[in-house]
Amino acid sequence: MDYEQLFDRSFERCRSRNDREPFFESFYNRYLQTDQRVAQVFANTDMARQQKMLEKSFYRLLIFYATNSADDYIEQIAVLHNRHHLNITPDLYDLWLQALIETVSDYDTEFDDSIELAWRLVLSTGITYMKFKYDH
Repeated sequence: MDYEQLFDRSFERCRSRNDREPFFESFYNRYLQTDQRVAQVFANTDMARQQKMLEKSFYRLLIFYATNSADDYIEQIAVLHNRHHLNITPDLYDLWLQALIETVSDYDTEFDDSIELAWRLVLSTGITYMKFKYDH
């Protein structure tokens, strides 16, 4: 099974839904409800700007997956989120991914276990990197 292709097709279906709020907006609405700490982190955040930044970062995670290499942008994001700056603890990345998967399941009309696995596989490299950089 080609998980990269499953991911690509699923992501396109999610992004092309025009009968709902934009995909990343829906994701953030869900993510903010996952844990009180998440809501606190974003309490004074311009969410429209944050959604644009997430989309840019999301594409960088996809590049990281494709190249197995962290570019300067991903490195900067990892440092910004580490223990010494924003202090985004590793467990919040698990909540982030779960909120994302739940959003995909709402947006992708073909969502199934294979698509869920595809999303998890594609994003796991970048998430692992972000978690690792928390203490480094």
